[in-house]
Amino acid sequence: MLGTENLYTAAQTRALDQCAICEHNIPGITLMARAADAALRYLLEVWPEPERLQVICGTGSNGGDGFLMADLAHKRGINVTVFQLGDLKKMVGDAALAMQQAQVNGVEIVPFDRDLLMPEGVVVDAMLGTGLGGEVRGVFIDAIAAINASGAPVVAVDIPSGLCADTGAVLGSAVVADLTVTFVGLKRGLFTLQGPEYSGAVQFSDLAVFPEVYAAVPAHCARLALEPLLEHLPPRSASAHKGVFGNVLVVGGDYGFAGAAAMAAESALRCGAGLVQVATRAEHVSALVARTPEVMPRGVASGDEFAAMVEAADVLVVGPGLGQSPWSIELLRLSLACGKPLVLDADALNVLAAGTLGKMAAVSNWVLTPHPGEAARLLGCSTGQVQADRFASVSALQQRYGGVVILKGNGSLITGGGHILLSDYGNPGMASGGMGDVLSGVIGALLAQHLPPLEAAALGVCLHGAAADIAAQEGQRGLAATDLIPKMRSMLG
Repeated sequence: MLGTENLYTAAQTRALDQCAICEHNIPGITLMARAADAALRYLLEVWPEPERLQVICGTGSNGGDGFLMADLAHKRGINVTVFQLGDLKKMVGDAALAMQQAQVNGVEIVPFDRDLLMPEGVVVDAMLGTGLGGEVRGVFIDAIAAINASGAPVVAVDIPSGLCADTGAVLGSAVVADLTVTFVGLKRGLFTLQGPEYSGAVQFSDLAVFPEVYAAVPAHCARLALEPLLEHLPPRSASAHKGVFGNVLVVGGDYGFAGAAAMAAESALRCGAGLVQVATRAEHVSALVARTPEVMPRGVASGDEFAAMVEAADVLVVGPGLGQSPWSIELLRLSLACGKPLVLDADALNVLAAGTLGKMAAVSNWVLTPHPGEAARLLGCSTGQVQADRFASVSALQQRYGGVVILKGNGSLITGGGHILLSDYGNPGMASGGMGDVLSGVIGALLAQHLPPLEAAALGVCLHGAAADIAAQEGQRGLAATDLIPKMRSMLG
């Protein structure tokens, strides 16, 4: 499996809890106590001597975690107050036991009042957890607004209240945490869409749950890490030559869009392709040669001229600056007919979505790289619908079109069918033109170096995002797509 950490839905996490409790005889109150201990421990690692803790508790299991956390802090001599939301009489089961323990031990418990919330110390969000079934309502809206306006650092217990554990969507309003301590299963919504913005730093504790529990509840999503993926690209043999590392043909650069093709080609070259060709407009050839003389551009005006380039190629990257003119459509048609591995991006995806070439059968050896807008056109829905459940959207794309699909965005998702991989590398500095062109080039290069499509997509996405994180150390504003290329080359070694 390519992913290094399994990611779970809220329902799967509840199944893990129930398996631990019912099949392995770990009492629920024991898991709750372990969660409280882990949350306080991670809090104190960041804020070792908080002036006070203000713990906002709901009436469910998340509130129970908060009560026990407050009790532990009180025993350590930390000034702590629990602000209670909802009727304490409605607390049942382990949550009620946790509340009673805090009461018996003298923890201060008062009804929530936003005017009593202080900016000093640390605020703990233990209101809603993963059990939220719809948009935030009632007193929780006011509490979330008060927490976010308090000026104090915020620790979320398990997940920020109001954030969907499954999709990363904000359900009306959500707590903006500086630290989230999550338990038993890493929630996939923490790492995509709005999740990273609201979760802050994420720490995980498995609460000493037995490995057999995880074996009983399979995950369908995993978080990627760059270092293990780099091991899939073997060292180069001393006797290697350029033919061993493949010929990448970049197809694009219609009038006015030469730069996109140039960036994809340079990315492919710098990420290890043995040879890089570019099929483009004749008017762009000199500019491409001037920028990267190692690249071999050719002005293509006919199918015969293009066919010779395709014949020499091992992998085609189609779409950077392609446009949607008759010339563009014909090059895409010929590319799709060649039977060779393909990376499709940008206008190649838009032409595909428009149905100009007729209904396409699913293809096994292509990698599609849509951003949410392109994904919406491919699925015939709105961008909002794509983003509402990115996991369902990437699966739907793969089922319809086959091959490997990358749904780009904050927490990019990759699937070749079934299992979904998530990369949370990258930063807002990547919101600039040309990033997708560079990504398509690196994936083409990795395919040319004989990585299977899913591995090439996973490594390419992680490498691209990690390079952006390194480049952004000099500042996110003004980060250019080509800034990533030398960083990727350095990491590939």
